[in-house]
Amino acid sequence: MGKLSKSPRLFNGISWGITALVVISLLGFTFWKIIPQPVSAALVPTPTEVAGTASSLPVTTSSESGPQAIVRLVALKTAIDQTVSYNISSYTVLSGDALFSIAKAFNIKPETLLWANYNALQDNPDNIIPGEVLVIPPTNGVYYQWKDGDTLESVAKNFKANVDDVLNWPGNNIDLTNPVITPGTFVMVPGGQRELVQWIVPVVARGRSGTSSMGGTSCNGPVGTGGFIWPTGNHYLSGYDFSSTHLGIDIAAGLGAPVFAADSGVVVVSGWNSSGYGNVIMIDHGNGYSTVYGHLSQINVSLCQGVTQGQVIGLAGSTGNSTGAHLHFEVRLNGGYVDPWYVLP
Repeated sequence: MGKLSKSPRLFNGISWGITALVVISLLGFTFWKIIPQPVSAALVPTPTEVAGTASSLPVTTSSESGPQAIVRLVALKTAIDQTVSYNISSYTVLSGDALFSIAKAFNIKPETLLWANYNALQDNPDNIIPGEVLVIPPTNGVYYQWKDGDTLESVAKNFKANVDDVLNWPGNNIDLTNPVITPGTFVMVPGGQRELVQWIVPVVARGRSGTSSMGGTSCNGPVGTGGFIWPTGNHYLSGYDFSSTHLGIDIAAGLGAPVFAADSGVVVVSGWNSSGYGNVIMIDHGNGYSTVYGHLSQINVSLCQGVTQGQVIGLAGSTGNSTGAHLHFEVRLNGGYVDPWYVLP
């Protein structure tokens, strides 16, 4: 009976002891979580380590003199469009280049290119020569050298431009707090224009010019880019050149060779012409220019159809007054005839 009477007391003592140990353990763990613990510097990422990441997790730090704090290391990233340029560039003319093709390659108007290179070209694209270095403005307008007595207002008025456009053009680097421009400095006048020596003088057809007016139908459609490409794969003649009696050029093109639209526009003539062109197409480019494609063996476009530059509009042939397959190509400006060599690259 003595041993049995002692067992409950022993069991109760052991239970209380275990309970006390559990309580002490929990209290100790709680105090350990509350008291700030030192953080190893090796575990805290540096700005170099987090730079360039899309986002960084908060970093927990501690201080001996204060409570814990959350520090977020922010990596700044600014998206800048690197495709926009405000600087003047240059281009060395290669053999076979034309002013129109160079202007198109840099997405500026031929006039802008001429105005920026007046000393070399004198407003005449015929003066372009291989090896010559041309100034290439970054936008359409006038690249102008400042003179004594000039003001922002007088220059803007002279070139039919806006003062703010000149003042705020980043490439001009004008101090907005003191907008004084030193004489001799070149500035860009965005959107500016000046009188241009007319280098392309349309020829009026007279006598035996071998041409037909082909007035064409009035249609609405795409407008040309202002630059021209060759209408055939070959870039040389196989017949007559441009002259007062032949107001176009005969380009080498075999029977059935594709013929391309030299620029975007709308078809205003499509079909047979009894004046000698045979199957012919005329495209109105909506900017004063139109192009004519004669002696075709096949026509692939219809009247008033819009076409894009480089689109196949027909096939070369020898219809009409022709003794062999070729393409008769004309460029017309405001009703007159222009030497295609002026505009073809």
